[in-house]
Amino acid sequence: MLAQIKAMSANAKVGESLAPAVAADNKINFADVLKASLDQVSKSEDQSTKLGQRFALGDDSVNLSDVMISIQKASITLQTTVQVRNKLVSAYHDIMNMQV
Repeated sequence: MLAQIKAMSANAKVGESLAPAVAADNKINFADVLKASLDQVSKSEDQSTKLGQRFALGDDSVNLSDVMISIQKASITLQTTVQVRNKLVSAYHDIMNMQV
């Protein structure tokens, strides 16, 4: 997820369009980047579920290895998202506990 955010940031600097993530003044909106990343996690999980269902129904075009790889990719993506969330919450708590 962090790599995706960095890649999107690099693409914005190059001039490629990031329609939902770039505001009118060409600054990246964190909320939109976060939402796009979460949407990608959801899409990955949906894709692996559908692939697993197709394999279970006997679709000959779907291999077991493809299903397992898809499930592992979705799992890693979700674990990464949870770790990023944990880091953000930890950083928030650190900031809130600072004395001003």
